[in-house]
Amino acid sequence: MPGVGRLTTHVLDTARGRPAAGLVVELARCEPSARPRRVLTRTRTNADGRTDEPLLEGDDLTRGVYELLFEVGDYFADLAPSDQPRFLDHVPIRFGVADPAVHYHVPLLASPWSYSTYRGS
Repeated sequence: MPGVGRLTTHVLDTARGRPAAGLVVELARCEPSARPRRVLTRTRTNADGRTDEPLLEGDDLTRGVYELLFEVGDYFADLAPSDQPRFLDHVPIRFGVADPAVHYHVPLLASPWSYSTYRGS
């Protein structure tokens, strides 16, 4: 019997060395059509830097291309001078789901000046 797939994320604030609580995350599906990006959900991270529930799971997770958009600029606004442009504002991570029966975990490690990601477990 195949597993129940799900998509999750976790955001770590590497500037402060803690989870990024309250950061807005948007999930979109990117389809090869006239309208290539369809927003599926917007949520905020909890105190642990995670969403309270998977972003997608079960039959809602299908093969295809998705994009997570992390609003790091608003989250880090208190670390950067307000009269200067933000170095990072929105961080998009576009990725493919080949097997919707497995767990896709897409973490973000972020500071006001850099970010990295990987396929987690």
